[in-house]
Amino acid sequence: MHKARKHMEGKELKYFSLFSLLLLLAVAVVTGRAGGVAEGLVRIITSRDALITDYFELAGYGASFLNAAMVFALAVWLVHVEKIPFTGITMAALFINAGYALWGKNLLNIIPVFLGTAIYAKSHRARLSRYIYTALFGTCLAPLLTELAFLFPFGQLKNLFVTIVMGVFIGFVLPPLSVHTASMHMGYSLFNVGFSGGILAFIIVSVLRSFGLESKSVLIWKSGRNPWIVAGLLGYFGLTVLFGLWMEGWQWKGLLKIMGRPGRVVSDFVLMDGVGATLMNMGLAGIACVIYILLIRGDFSGPVVGAVLTVFGFSAFGVHLRNFLPPLVGVYLSTFLTVYQPDTPGIQLAAIFAAGLAPIAGQFGIFVGILAGFFHAVVAMCTSQIYGGLNLYNNGFSAGWVAIFIVPVVESFMQNYKRERGKGSKDARRKKDC
Repeated sequence: MHKARKHMEGKELKYFSLFSLLLLLAVAVVTGRAGGVAEGLVRIITSRDALITDYFELAGYGASFLNAAMVFALAVWLVHVEKIPFTGITMAALFINAGYALWGKNLLNIIPVFLGTAIYAKSHRARLSRYIYTALFGTCLAPLLTELAFLFPFGQLKNLFVTIVMGVFIGFVLPPLSVHTASMHMGYSLFNVGFSGGILAFIIVSVLRSFGLESKSVLIWKSGRNPWIVAGLLGYFGLTVLFGLWMEGWQWKGLLKIMGRPGRVVSDFVLMDGVGATLMNMGLAGIACVIYILLIRGDFSGPVVGAVLTVFGFSAFGVHLRNFLPPLVGVYLSTFLTVYQPDTPGIQLAAIFAAGLAPIAGQFGIFVGILAGFFHAVVAMCTSQIYGGLNLYNNGFSAGWVAIFIVPVVESFMQNYKRERGKGSKDARRKKDC
């Protein structure tokens, strides 16, 4: 055991990522027929991807998991080629791509974005490694590229060319835009590129609409709770916890340290508290998501499984149970006051993706976290319409606005409270001196 741990030292997350990739491939093989998988992949590549397009329903389980494996493999390969260390933010970037490859991303609609970011890096005389995370997160506008191939009236080949150019443009613009938007919410939204991507999508869609080219949201959604999906997720997350626990020498101290952190960007748990504790935290967050969907009798659709995998990844970069549960509860409580139900598709996603606002609960406490979750639910149900469902990270966009709204207000009250408290203590000292 000691020898195995020593052999993996420094490479644990790389091996874990490769294991996850092999698992995705195995699931694709087990759940799909050879002909059906190929046909499903073609359907994924040639169909619209606007929110919400569930690949489980559109193309079947086999093709969906194979698509996820392919996108995940490309992301891992880019990280390896650019010699990027496997840290917490790496896990977040890898698993958000694996998750969204179940409902919106494929190799054809993400590669132009990577190319655009590479050109941006070249124009600034830097390696792609400097902007690799923006590139990996920036594929949120993949559905926009697929949509353009259908919207433009120029013919198939010209449409494809213009679409590639637009993808390169998106990859080129997102790095500077993301830097600016991060300062707007001050690190209290973990899904920063979803916010910047939403702004860019809104501008592009507005231009398209001015020329009479308009896209509309769709809802392709697989209902039900497939037992092997549930068992597979719980088994995978359970193994992750055990692997982390083994690496920690069967100690929980590192995990408790993570639970004490607010999670505000940048909170890379791998660098701060170690790989073992981080893996334990990731597994527990994944299990909590699965249990929540089971409790509300929700659906283990492609988008929901993708959302769970995304939060699983971000549990290496800011999310833990203490700061995640308050906004999750806030989304659930919103259904008692609004027209939405806990099992409404958009609300199921909002609940899982409320993890993006985890730093607010970590910094300001449970009540503010619940309030953030409430606002996140109502905002997320409206924002998709403004860009025709063409920003996959719609919950990241809404989380950004919620953070911009809540944080300054809460901080102002906290500052006033501190000033009042300081004034009171000074008066007390004066009386004592007298």
